[in-house]
Amino acid sequence: MLTMLIFFILGLIFGSFLNVVVYRLNLSQSILGRSHCPNCKKKIRWHDNIPVLSFIILSAKCRDCGEKISYKYPLLEVLTGLVFALAGNYFFVFSSPNSWIETAFYLGVFFLLLIIFSYDLSHMEIPMIILWIAMGWIAVFYIFMDWISFNPQGGILSVRIYSGALAGVFAFLIFFALSAGSREKWMGMGDAYLALIVGFIVGWPAIFAALLLSFAIGAAAGVLLIIFGKKTMKSRIPFAPFLVTGTIIAVFLYQALPEIKYLLF
Repeated sequence: MLTMLIFFILGLIFGSFLNVVVYRLNLSQSILGRSHCPNCKKKIRWHDNIPVLSFIILSAKCRDCGEKISYKYPLLEVLTGLVFALAGNYFFVFSSPNSWIETAFYLGVFFLLLIIFSYDLSHMEIPMIILWIAMGWIAVFYIFMDWISFNPQGGILSVRIYSGALAGVFAFLIFFALSAGSREKWMGMGDAYLALIVGFIVGWPAIFAALLLSFAIGAAAGVLLIIFGKKTMKSRIPFAPFLVTGTIIAVFLYQALPEIKYLLF
């Protein structure tokens, strides 16, 4: 329980930074430097920048100009906190050095996926720079883990690399076909590259669970949006948030119920 609490707080902090990245990335601004109110441009004081807590204390308004602060900021902070807490619960073992590396890998992956989640939801676009960073992060992890666990006969990490490559190519081809076949009306090429990354994250056959969950969640959300009049049958809906959600659920599902993989063969 203490581990989950520590990782939840860590997630809140990273969630706050995540909001900064998404906001400044869209404006092509540096992610370095103190945050400021987008309305009055006053720099935000450190005690007004505490994740979630400051939002509540300030009653969702800027201290200086009274401009309303969007609820999406604390919601994303809490979401990141919950994802980090689950990652700490399932992957982190204090006495195992390898688990520290595994946990760091998944925290980095989830952080980047949540940036894509938020950015695509807000701007209907997947930032390619984040996709490239994610690819680099995954490559460094695989190479490093393969190096420290090297043996002449090949190890479990080699199997993991092959599994990820197979799943990644499989997912990429599906989304590439959907993108090309619809002239990017159903899916964009950004979704195809994201699917490639997802394959390397979850591997084979977990990619089936990730994709099934993504399409199921996307279909359910689409129906609800149409029912409540927020979208029409012709409206474009960003798919990356659903793909990210399905991927994260699949990762935790496989940790909680490892035997589920046998149902996918």
